[in-house]
Amino acid sequence: MVREIRIRDVKVGGHNPLVLIAGPCVIESEEQTFQTAKRLKEITSESGIPFIFKSSYDKANRTSIKSYRGPGLKKGLEILERIKERLDIPLLIDVHEREEAPAVSKIADILQIPAFLCRQTDFVLTVAKAGKPVNVKKGQFLAPWDVKNVIEKIESTGNKDILLTERGTTFGYNNLVVDMKSLPIMRSLGYPVVFDATHSVQLPGGMEIATGGNREYVPYLARSAVACGVDALFLEAHPDPDKALSDGPNMMRLDDMPQLLREVKEIDRIVRRRE
Repeated sequence: MVREIRIRDVKVGGHNPLVLIAGPCVIESEEQTFQTAKRLKEITSESGIPFIFKSSYDKANRTSIKSYRGPGLKKGLEILERIKERLDIPLLIDVHEREEAPAVSKIADILQIPAFLCRQTDFVLTVAKAGKPVNVKKGQFLAPWDVKNVIEKIESTGNKDILLTERGTTFGYNNLVVDMKSLPIMRSLGYPVVFDATHSVQLPGGMEIATGGNREYVPYLARSAVACGVDALFLEAHPDPDKALSDGPNMMRLDDMPQLLREVKEIDRIVRRRE
C-alpha cells in the first residue's frame, strides 16, 4: 500500500486520484509567474485535478555561467509567498543549499531535493529536518531500487512525508531515457511516485552552452507513466517556452495543458478502477 501524503488540502498517494505539480522552471518576473499560476489553477479546476504550484527562486545547476538563474532567495521567496497567498494554492520549491532550507520551509508546503543533490547526505538530512514534506528527484545516475537509501536517510529524521520523482536516466552523452519499470519499482517502496515528464525529455548540455529538449514527446511520456500507475505528474509549463529564460526546449505550452490533462485523467481513472 502506498502511503498517503497530505500537502495542505491535496492528498497524494493512497487511493487518491492523480495530482498535478506544475509551473514555470524559474521566476522570470512576478507578473508572469502569477499569471502562469493563475492559469494553471483555472485549468486544473476545470479538469478536476488537484494542483500544487512549482517555481524556483534560483536555478543553481545551469549549464553555463552566463545562464539566467532567477531573482535569488530573498526576492524570489517574497514573490512566491505573495502568489501563494493571492491564489490560495499549495507551493513546492526546490532547495539548492543547506543554509536556505529554513527560509524556504517558512513559505513552501513541500520542499524539493534536486536530482543532482539526492545523494548528498547532509543536504538530504537538513531538508528532511525542516518540518515539511519532501519531494526527492531521483538522480539521473540512480537505479530505481537505490532510492530506498535516500528514503532511509529522510526517515532517520522522523520525517515520513516523502514523494519520489522519476525524471529520466542518463543514456549516453546529452540524452535521457525513461525506463517505465522504474515507476512500479519505486512505488513498491511504499511512497507516492511522481513522474516528471518535462525534465525527462531534456538533452542535458545538448546545446553546448545550454540544455536542449524535445517537448513534443512530453504527452507521450506523461500518458505512458499514468498508465503505469503514478500518483502525480510534474510538468513545467510556460506561456511561450521558446522565449523562456530556462528549460524552454522541454517545457510545455500552457495552452497545450488542458488537452493533456483530460487524457491523463481518463487514463488514471481506468488504472484506479483496475487496482
